[in-house]
Amino acid sequence: MGKAAAWIILPLSFSIGYEVFSRYFFNAPTTWAVDTSLIMYGAYFMLASAYTLSRNAHVRGDIFYRNFPVRTQATIDLLLYLLVFFPAMIALTWVGFDFFWDSFLIRETSAFSPYRRPIYPLKAAIPVAAFLLFLQGIAQVLRCVIALRTGQWPEEEDQRPEEAETVA
Repeated sequence: MGKAAAWIILPLSFSIGYEVFSRYFFNAPTTWAVDTSLIMYGAYFMLASAYTLSRNAHVRGDIFYRNFPVRTQATIDLLLYLLVFFPAMIALTWVGFDFFWDSFLIRETSAFSPYRRPIYPLKAAIPVAAFLLFLQGIAQVLRCVIALRTGQWPEEEDQRPEEAETVA
């Protein structure tokens, strides 16, 4: 899903580029490009978050964490997933769906431009992204369990090209 969401960057780049070009070269700013860019960037950011988690690419204050033994890291991660992450993702999915549904029922549009772009599709990305993060959190918990048992973090699929060649 994260790789699919990454393709949002192409129309996002086009709309921003079009706006800059029309604004500065023709002195004719558009009414749609800012709203479109904000909505696409929001969807891009939210929908790619589970992929980012799967690659351990989120910002982390690991000044001490990185020096801990793997089992200690896995214990900390496991506790934080169970006590903070999962309750937060359940709440975000629940509240995000209500937020989207209320917006959908009234066919909410953007109040920031005369174009009045519908914003309920972006609000739909909130519970979807939270649910995808929840699913990725399950995978992360399984990684923690493996690390607790073996004392090593499991390798990522993308980091083992030699095994892919052997299988093929």
